[in-house]
Amino acid sequence: MIARTWRGWARPATAGDYERHYASEVAGHLRKIDGFRGARLLRQDDGDEVLFTSIAYFTGMDEVRAFAGEDPGQAVLAEAARRTLTRWDERVTHHEVVVDLPDD
Repeated sequence: MIARTWRGWARPATAGDYERHYASEVAGHLRKIDGFRGARLLRQDDGDEVLFTSIAYFTGMDEVRAFAGEDPGQAVLAEAARRTLTRWDERVTHHEVVVDLPDD
């Protein structure tokens, strides 16, 4: 399994807008990808900004490319997200999941 990790920052006033965008638009797009295995959006206060970290899980890099395109390291960011964020990572990281602890 592959974990795709990305970060973006927002002003506190627009952070809720980004959360809603992720929960609806991003989630809808991800769920259409065969091999998508779940995602988490983490939130952390970061001085005068809010830091978001997205971790999306895929069965392999072919499935990541189905989401991200031919350059899987390029961030995928819709215009609606760009309007809510102040800055973001242009590149993402991919990690092989070597231990997966289910919550059961």
